[in-house]
Amino acid sequence: MGNSYKSAALLTDNRLAIAAMGDAAALYDLGIACSSGTGGYDVDLIQAHKWFNLAALSGSVEAQECRAEIADEMTAREIAEAQRQARAWLALNQRRAA
Repeated sequence: MGNSYKSAALLTDNRLAIAAMGDAAALYDLGIACSSGTGGYDVDLIQAHKWFNLAALSGSVEAQECRAEIADEMTAREIAEAQRQARAWLALNQRRAA
C-alpha cells in the first residue's frame, strides 16, 4: 500500500511540475484527478474546476467540456472561488517563469 501511495505522490509532483510550465495535458490530468478522486486526491470540485479552467486556457477542448459538466454541480460561490484560485495560480507561475 505504501508503494502505491509513493507512486501516486510522484505522479502528482510530476504533473504539477509540468502543469507549472503551462502544459494543457498535465493541467487536464490534475482536473481529472480532483474530479474523480484518483492519484491520491480527494474529490474536490473547486480544485477540479480550477485545473480544467487552466487547461482550457491552454487550449484543451476536453477541459472546457469537463469544466462545464462539473460547473452544473457547483454553486456560484464555488465557481467564483475556483476562478479566483486559477487566477492566483496563473499569477504565481507567471512570476516564477519571469
